Amino acid sequence: MRRIAFLPSAFFITAANAAPGDKIDLVRDLASRVGPVIGSALSCTDIARPRIQTVIEKFAGVIRDAASAEAQRSELAQLFDRSVADGRNAVATGRMDCKLAERRLADLEQSLSPSAPAPAAATPAPAFAPAPPPPAVSFGNPVSTVRGVSDNEIRFGITAAFTGPVRERGRQMKIGIDAAFNRVNDSGGIGGRMLKLIAADDGNEPARTLQAVRQLYEKDQIFGIIGSIGTATAAVAVPFALERRMLFFGAYTGGNVVRRDPPDRYVFNYRPSYAEEADAAVRYLVKIRRIPVRQIAVFAQQDDLGDAGFAGVAKAYRALGINDSALLRLNYPRNTIEVDEAVNLLRLQKVPVKAIIMAASYRAAAKFIEKTRNLYPEMIFTSISGVGGSSLAEELKLLGPRYTTGVLVTQVVPAVSGHSSAVLEYKNALAKYFPGEAPDYASIEGFVAASILIDALKRTGAQLDTEKLVDALEATRNLDLGLGVQLGFGRSDHTASHKIWGTALDESGRFQPVDLE
Repeated sequence: MRRIAFLPSAFFITAANAAPGDKIDLVRDLASRVGPVIGSALSCTDIARPRIQTVIEKFAGVIRDAASAEAQRSELAQLFDRSVADGRNAVATGRMDCKLAERRLADLEQSLSPSAPAPAAATPAPAFAPAPPPPAVSFGNPVSTVRGVSDNEIRFGITAAFTGPVRERGRQMKIGIDAAFNRVNDSGGIGGRMLKLIAADDGNEPARTLQAVRQLYEKDQIFGIIGSIGTATAAVAVPFALERRMLFFGAYTGGNVVRRDPPDRYVFNYRPSYAEEADAAVRYLVKIRRIPVRQIAVFAQQDDLGDAGFAGVAKAYRALGINDSALLRLNYPRNTIEVDEAVNLLRLQKVPVKAIIMAASYRAAAKFIEKTRNLYPEMIFTSISGVGGSSLAEELKLLGPRYTTGVLVTQVVPAVSGHSSAVLEYKNALAKYFPGEAPDYASIEGFVAASILIDALKRTGAQLDTEKLVDALEATRNLDLGLGVQLGFGRSDHTASHKIWGTALDESGRFQPVDLE
């Protein structure tokens, strides 16, 4: 550890003549040594925060002086953040006690003072280059070196389709999150920090997702991701986030990519899985509507969404003791409304199908209903929430009342036509910040997910970083937002809710509550 005393001085002695690459390497080495000292000190309540903040500010100056490119500064800041997290973990796991943390911080402070010894072969130089006096620091909200966090703002990003055939889901999800963010910002934000949401359009195409999430991370300098839409796109975005220890929160997907066992530390969900929704749909059709299992089929998008929905139905069959080997899957290409092949396959069945469970986009689902309603006027269409219930209803209303009846959608939020506390708070925020926008199932989901995140941010405190926020999220217990169900996480469960609601469209195209049990 004593070696750390010479690193700051050595950096500045060589900085003037060092090549840019060498300078960056020196700061990388410095970050890997200073970070654990800061992290361990932050975990000890007896160590005065102003001492720690002074070192953090000076190291932020080191990064600014060493790296001229934004990408380099981002990389160095992220390395420093990881090293800080390692220091926190050392105290949390008992590998370091606070007495040692105090001594190491004192050694570091001494090395940063102008009188610190320099290597004999070098001309004496101050530990840190002359700089303008640092701005006054509010210890209630210290200046942060954490990406996406400043003394007055916390930046989050969302990747979704804002163009293309499923753009409405992205727009609605963003509206819901923004409504929750605006509401807390009007009340002073999170300890004085305003929440900001930055959107990147991936068109619901996994090939574009990496560019979108990289833009948010490198250009927009976000703290974390919230509300991203899509299962196949999440399969691209989640690894990117995990490699950088960045929060990936409240995605609009019930796929397994965001539900590892044990859960990935930085991935949290509000909504239940597609398997849970499919199970609820199967039980409703079999036990309540008395549909023979041989007369149930699955209309599925050819991607992770469709795979998850089909697998969920098959799993529900097995749970009921039913052989799933003959379960019919009617496919269509993802991000299209090309459903003719699925319709033709349905017509070829010798045993008439009486119920369809849909794991599809809303436009494809609407087109499939349009093309099969005349053939099967009594057909029951049941969809998991990933279809985008409100958007599906709007598509079907354009076709007429005969297309809306017999359509049931499982939901992960209560009916937006209801009067629960959560729904009323959402409607009030929607009316205030987005006047003229109708209540929507995607936007209320965004509102609820953002509200859970806001609760954890408030409990994290002024010295915000990803590790502390994750700890606060995992400590969430019995959170009551007025949904009629309490929410929470744990170290082994990163899904806040396992509740499924049932809704069915009436002739006017409005969703009415349906008891699934």
